[in-house]
Amino acid sequence: MKHEIIERFTKYVKIDTQSDPNSHTCPSTPGQWTLAKMLVEELKAIGMEEVTVDENGYVMATLPSNTDKDVPTIGFLAHMDTATDFTGANVNPQIVESYDGGDIILNEELHIVLSPTDFPELANYKGHTLITTDGTTLLGADNKAGIAEIMTAMAYLIQHPEIKHGKVRVAFTPDEEIGRGPHKFDVAAFGAKYAYTVDGGPLGELEYESFNAAQAKITFKGKNVHPGTAKGKMINSMKMAMEFHEHLPANEAPEHTEGYEGFYHLLSFQGDVEETTLHYIIRDFDRQQFEARKGKMEEIAAKLQEKYGKERIVIDIKDQYYNMREKIEPVKEVVDIAYEAMKNLGIEPKISPIRGGTDGSQLSYMGLPTPNIFTGGENFHGRYEYISVDNMMKATNVIIEIIKLFEQKA
Repeated sequence: MKHEIIERFTKYVKIDTQSDPNSHTCPSTPGQWTLAKMLVEELKAIGMEEVTVDENGYVMATLPSNTDKDVPTIGFLAHMDTATDFTGANVNPQIVESYDGGDIILNEELHIVLSPTDFPELANYKGHTLITTDGTTLLGADNKAGIAEIMTAMAYLIQHPEIKHGKVRVAFTPDEEIGRGPHKFDVAAFGAKYAYTVDGGPLGELEYESFNAAQAKITFKGKNVHPGTAKGKMINSMKMAMEFHEHLPANEAPEHTEGYEGFYHLLSFQGDVEETTLHYIIRDFDRQQFEARKGKMEEIAAKLQEKYGKERIVIDIKDQYYNMREKIEPVKEVVDIAYEAMKNLGIEPKISPIRGGTDGSQLSYMGLPTPNIFTGGENFHGRYEYISVDNMMKATNVIIEIIKLFEQKA
């Protein structure tokens, strides 16, 4: 299994599938189509049935039931795109056998080192086989590790028909990193009662709570006049924008929050005297507090409109996704079975809220309860991203064990 996982994963990460929020197509980038077509051929080659890819790049396939029991259909999903934060072009994965616990030189020429001094959790991986970047790109373990693990689990079950299981559906989706993953996902065609995204991080992660999420765009319209004759005439849009930001609580930002604490995050500040635009994301686990955060931004905008004129400040807030706990808690067995699967394999489950979202956040509200399980990766979205092959094998075994447990409990 180890060789198989390494081969699959390193093949997938070499395809540039970085998504693009400014594109209006689905998938948002051509590289995702390249990977989708490759996955279709691979699914057919390993013996999966009902292999399809639709006009929006969503890949689906079936592992048919081999039991007489009435087992609910379950699904496993992973996304094909990589993050917009850092380049995913020309990924050159490096394999570190039997990691010795010391510094890993990612790029000697550029003096880029993955060090336990900076990343103390590396101590957990002594003796593991690691896959790292070459220091110039992200790796793409988020979420090509999930694809490799699902694919390897399906191949294993096909090769071992003595393992009884119900019908299993798999899907590989585009554009998760730009929040559009489930937008065109056909839940009815997928036909599963429950699903799991294989999109978590370190060993044992099991998540069924996510943020409530919104994005805010605030546009400030100033009036530019020659500075020599500007008295009483000029209105500087950048100063209005700074004034808006100063009204937000300084300690409620990502760099000051953890656990269940929510935040306002200023993503970008672009402008000049004439016009400035602020882009924020708003996050909170508690729905009431989430609504209050949005209300706070509207309130600040209203105060500044009173001061400068209503036409000078335009605020646009859009919800992105909601806390999936609300939809998963009534069918908690989907989490309990994943918990039991990990315990059966000697893995200590780590249930914690996702300080972010997965496709499962939206899918759970579309009628498909979808918690999230680990892949084995660390430091997603940047040059220091790496993954343990040992833990990728454990993630694969968790997928297989979940499938077995659903059959046994039917």
